[in-house]
Order: sequence, then structure tokens, then C-alpha cells
Amino acid sequence: MSSIIKINAITVPEDSGDELGKRFAARHSSMEGTPGFQGFELLQPADERSTWLVLTRWDSEEDFENWRSSQDFQKSHGEGEEGEPKKKPVGMSSELWSYTVAVTG
Repeated sequence: MSSIIKINAITVPEDSGDELGKRFAARHSSMEGTPGFQGFELLQPADERSTWLVLTRWDSEEDFENWRSSQDFQKSHGEGEEGEPKKKPVGMSSELWSYTVAVTG
């Protein structure tokens, strides 16, 4: 089965990378049971870059789009639970890239 790869390239201020990592670690298990979700990785730059990459794998484009339109997506992207304050975004900008796996090794 082929995977759909989504990469969210998030540019963060120099002093905000640790906060981005903490937020992802805190909701690490929040994607369990999401239809079509295969897994994710948060990639920290190992050089002077300020762009972190969130790599996710999905069974299909439809599964990804269904998740993006869900309440779970809204909660995981700062909307918060009812009564909780909205979290300020860590990133200054982000860009979504889409790929399919062409060759595996």
C-alpha cells in the first residue's frame, strides 16, 4: 500500500523551537485511532535553519482531508477545549507540502 506524505514546514523564532517540541510531545498520542493515520515525526533542524518539519503518513488524501476538517484538528492546532484559552501559535509561518512514496529502500 502506498502512503500519502504530508510535510508541514513550520518556521519558528530562534527561541521557540523548544516550545514547539513540547507541544508535540504533549499531544503525541492524540492521533491514535484517527482513520488512515499511519504516524508522524517532528524533525528539528540540525543546522542554522529555523524551519521544523512535521512529517505525517496517511492511507489516503481523503483520510488526511477528513482529519483536517475534524474537531480533533481544531483542538490540536490551538483552538483548545471548551473553557480553555486559545494557545498562541509558535510558528511565524508554515507551508504544507504533499508527496507520495516513489521508491523505498
